[in-house]
Amino acid sequence: MDLMARAHIFISGKVQKVWFRETIRQRADRLGLKGWVKNLNDGRLEVVFEGEKNKVEEVINAARKGPILSEVTGVDVVWEKYKDEFNSFDII
Repeated sequence: MDLMARAHIFISGKVQKVWFRETIRQRADRLGLKGWVKNLNDGRLEVVFEGEKNKVEEVINAARKGPILSEVTGVDVVWEKYKDEFNSFDII
């Protein structure tokens, strides 16, 4: 098993009402990642990913592009201690 990791990220730009959360959830599920994604009142998305570090990095790189209707202007990543606290990846 690869090194386990946890990333707490904030995605800025045109990232709400463009299927971004669902796109992230689908990719996280495919990669076996756990955590959650939610809209913030300021227009950003907040996401927590947990899983194999290389897969977390892969989904973060995908988030930098976003789905076709989005316009990502920033992705801030904070690496945190892996907690293994989630059973699935959810939209909240």
